[in-house]
Amino acid sequence: MTDPMVPPTPPVHLQALLAREDLGLRRIAGPDDPGTVIRWAHASEMADPYPYLLGGELLLSAGVHIPEGAGPGYFDAYVSRIVAAGGAALGFGVAPVHEAVPKALVEACEMHGLPLLEVPPRTTFSAVARAVWQLMAQARLAELRRVTEAQQSLAAAAARPDPLRPVLRRLAQRLNGWAALYAPDTTELAASGPPPPPTAHQALTNLTQALRPSDPTTPAAGSPPAAAAGSRAAGAMGVPPLERSREWGRVSAAAPGKHRQATPTPGEHRQAPPTPTSASDTVDGTHLAAYALGTGHGFVLAVATPHRTPGDHTIASVAAALLTLLTGQLRSSTATARSSALVRLLLGTPPPDVAHLLGAERWHMVHARPDGQAPPNPLAAAALGTALGSALVDPAGETVRVLVPADHPVEPLPGWTLGVSTAVAPEDWPAADTQAARALARARATRTRLLRHGDRPALADLVPPHDADAHARSLLAPIAATPALTDTLRTWLSLHGSWDRTAVALSVHRNTVRQRIARCAALLDADLDDPDVRMELWFALRRT
Repeated sequence: MTDPMVPPTPPVHLQALLAREDLGLRRIAGPDDPGTVIRWAHASEMADPYPYLLGGELLLSAGVHIPEGAGPGYFDAYVSRIVAAGGAALGFGVAPVHEAVPKALVEACEMHGLPLLEVPPRTTFSAVARAVWQLMAQARLAELRRVTEAQQSLAAAAARPDPLRPVLRRLAQRLNGWAALYAPDTTELAASGPPPPPTAHQALTNLTQALRPSDPTTPAAGSPPAAAAGSRAAGAMGVPPLERSREWGRVSAAAPGKHRQATPTPGEHRQAPPTPTSASDTVDGTHLAAYALGTGHGFVLAVATPHRTPGDHTIASVAAALLTLLTGQLRSSTATARSSALVRLLLGTPPPDVAHLLGAERWHMVHARPDGQAPPNPLAAAALGTALGSALVDPAGETVRVLVPADHPVEPLPGWTLGVSTAVAPEDWPAADTQAARALARARATRTRLLRHGDRPALADLVPPHDADAHARSLLAPIAATPALTDTLRTWLSLHGSWDRTAVALSVHRNTVRQRIARCAALLDADLDDPDVRMELWFALRRT
């Protein structure tokens, strides 16, 4: 394992170096493992190179350090020290010191499993080092390009109307694995990609629990107080960026399958350990990683991949940051005021008396329906509220209702159909709710992204409200007991008698609309083709 304090370099596959025809390198001993990688090249003629190696090097030597008459014992000790230091491979230069690679060195490398490369006389060590750095530069460029493309793809997914699943889908595609979002109660809110094996899936669930704060003296049942043994966790600064480190520090030194437990001495005050913000593990060949979202709200992003490649952590970090924005709730004085208003309303305080806690005097009610057939999930509704500039969101079935301060402009949003009420005071919120519902129905019927309820003075304002309400009740009495008839008549009149658009607005068949309108005409004993009758009925329907 490389020293985590060493500046990270992208790994280069040894096979890529052997494929360079200009170098003419040849493997003559050691395992032919396609997964062997090197992190840099270093030339040394020290008999014991251990103190000068950091791990992952291709060590280059011309054998100057080999004494005359050296036997197998010398080469065994030499190779064992390279392996102990974490060296990835040994390159031996033929000529001018040795005409061939010593046979005892070949046998020692074969025994210790260290790849041994023969460097021909025409190839200098500086040429080998230059080739390594060229391959590293190519790998770094490919890695940065992959991360950049993934970042753009994830950002585009986060801008969609229902961003949660698209972000997870893009992440799973970019990592060629499985990605899931865990709720604070450890349930899976959404997932995408081929699921990991059951054992790895359970291990990943346990890993997500390690990122949730817990009482140090009473760990949750079935979950460790810290990350599982063998896992790795990042510090309080969050997921490690590409430039910090490619290896995470060990969380526990316990044996595999055991959890590290610290026993306090009598009288000692045991403080809760800091909760890691990310952790990783490998189970049954599946690489697992978990990322805590936000600042302690309990959402966790989990990732399982069959392979771990450079840039994976950075891509997952981008997704974690986007999901934090999508799931986060700001705990501020504003949130406290909203909570206070809710408590007072539950205790019976009239809405006008608590409206001042919400920070605005006049409000728009917005009704929204997403494109497609699926109803909006809570996270999509929260994202809608964020886009509208309000946290007062109610995902009521297929429609999302949002209270928006009047000084916040309501504009069309991709993927949503919006109906907006006039700006009203809190005591008129019920009327605004009705206005927004009707505006949304007309917007859907006319396939308009946004439709606002008209706020100019109407003819009905010239009639005293009491008289207008009495007239409306009397006129609509024959159909008042059947809400489907009144709703159909109202929608049909608002859409100028269009059967098709009324059917779309009400989500019924056009023949159903015709039957209901005919029933209304019969019960009201009125000619609905008469514009005067329509005007009078519209006047009455606006009072209900």
